[in-house]
Amino acid sequence: MDVPEIRGISGGAGGGACRHATVSSSEHTIRVSGVTLRRMAIKDGLLAEFDHEMGTTRKLLERVPDDRLSWKPHVRSMSMGGLATHLANLPHWGGTILNEPFFDLAAAPPNLQEKTSRADILKAFDETTKQTRASLDKSDPELLAPWTLKRGGQEMFSMPRIAAFRSFVLYHIVHHRGQLSVYLRLNDVPVPAIYGPSADEGS
Repeated sequence: MDVPEIRGISGGAGGGACRHATVSSSEHTIRVSGVTLRRMAIKDGLLAEFDHEMGTTRKLLERVPDDRLSWKPHVRSMSMGGLATHLANLPHWGGTILNEPFFDLAAAPPNLQEKTSRADILKAFDETTKQTRASLDKSDPELLAPWTLKRGGQEMFSMPRIAAFRSFVLYHIVHHRGQLSVYLRLNDVPVPAIYGPSADEGS
């Protein structure tokens, strides 16, 4: 259904001739002064964000040295292999969030066994990333629908699926990827550029 024509959009700082605008909610378009602008579907923005962050994360995982997988910066820290294994598995959360209305922590599987080689870590990361990317093919209403985290049947919180995906998948990965970049630095492994040049690359 078209929104009635909107009049009175000023043409510039000098307040020139008024323009006409028509918005079509069904086609996600807005027409201003004869130019049609199309609104991007939510999934398209998420896919661009997902592809960028997964590509950057893989660059760091490619640097993990096989002979340092057991290394820890502190006795209470994860090993490098454990951290990389966790990163490789995190995209898997995306399928749960995008395809199920809730997840109950009481049904969570046991912690994954650490991978024993960089090749295995990369293989797992590529598999989970591919599966989650396919699950992103959702409509706007599906991505805005509520998703709930429970523990033993009790609701802990509920939020729009898109927010849960960003928080539990994208931001979670960025957090642990930052940790991995420090692990690499402390082992004299060159850190790739992430959001900008690192001390090793991209300057």
